[in-house]
Amino acid sequence: MKVPLLSLTGQYRQLRREVLREVQKVCDSQRYILGSNVEALEKEIARYCGTRYAVGVASGSDAIRLALMAAGVGPGHRVVTTPYSFFATAGSIALVGAVPVFVDIEPESYNMDPERLESLLRKKKRIKALLPVHLFGQCAEMRPVKKLARSHNLAVIEDAAQAIGAEYSGRRAGSLGDMGCFSFYPSKNLGCFGDAGIVTTDNRRTAERLKMLRVHGSRSQYLHTVVGTNSRLDEIQAAVLRVKIKYLEGWTEKRIKNAERYNELFSQAGLLGFVTPPTVPSSKRSVFNQYVVRARQRDRLRQYLQKNGIGTAVYYPVPLHLQKCFRSLGYRRGDFPVSEKAARQALALPVYPELKKSELNYVVATIKRFYTRAGRR
Repeated sequence: MKVPLLSLTGQYRQLRREVLREVQKVCDSQRYILGSNVEALEKEIARYCGTRYAVGVASGSDAIRLALMAAGVGPGHRVVTTPYSFFATAGSIALVGAVPVFVDIEPESYNMDPERLESLLRKKKRIKALLPVHLFGQCAEMRPVKKLARSHNLAVIEDAAQAIGAEYSGRRAGSLGDMGCFSFYPSKNLGCFGDAGIVTTDNRRTAERLKMLRVHGSRSQYLHTVVGTNSRLDEIQAAVLRVKIKYLEGWTEKRIKNAERYNELFSQAGLLGFVTPPTVPSSKRSVFNQYVVRARQRDRLRQYLQKNGIGTAVYYPVPLHLQKCFRSLGYRRGDFPVSEKAARQALALPVYPELKKSELNYVVATIKRFYTRAGRR
């Protein structure tokens, strides 16, 4: 049996006619940049996330970068985030001239540890903003994060690239901070046919500033208030996303059911001492953009799964504080032990909505075979 980490073929087959019809309409209109589909999508995303505004941009990375710019983050400022995330989180901070300041994660959620954050804020100066990450589809502990932000007068920008539809105490990702940043990269739960992103906010002035920043800092053609950039969500991607968003909740529920099934199978197979499934508190709703376990002998297990036709991924093999490009920040191995341990143990398994029960059973049965071979159990 072959079980890829992710397959979009079944999803596309389901939506092919509908998507191509809407793309054809865009082509017939010859309006490709910031048209009616972008405007409509912005309203639909804002409504879905529970915010007043959403501003479409060219990518999830740009969403973070423009949000930082809109918050006034620039040279001389510091922004706190975690070292266990996709590169765009810290990379966007550096690109606006600010300095990434890392704080370790919680072992269960892989997200920013509020206790370590509190300790950090007592010591560090010139902090301008907090950039918590909702990793793998589960929200960070936003209540204590926001409380700390208020006490230190800091902006809170959510990196919600992997978490559209995730909830924290009944509120959705993207509505929990001053701004929320989303990616529509094809592998995301809501993915387009290329690159695209969006920023959500409840603040009208912030939304207006984001709209200005995405078109070279211009409110009217050839008149530039500030130095912005070219980061526009195009009509074709918006048209694709408008088709897909109608199905998002159904796909999310299937991901949740697949994750619950994995948890049951691991327990039934007696594997909980070898594989640690993700945990989701009752106050949260994870959308499982990834289903990530901690596994003993992770790298050998991954090789075994690959030989048996099962796709996996390691998110993320090298924490950001140990990346060569951030060497000048002065961090060393051992500075963030929880993140470093996660990098050695975490393994993502297939969880996409179209997975069959037989495929889930096969994945767990193969993992069990690995741990029963050669006296591993």
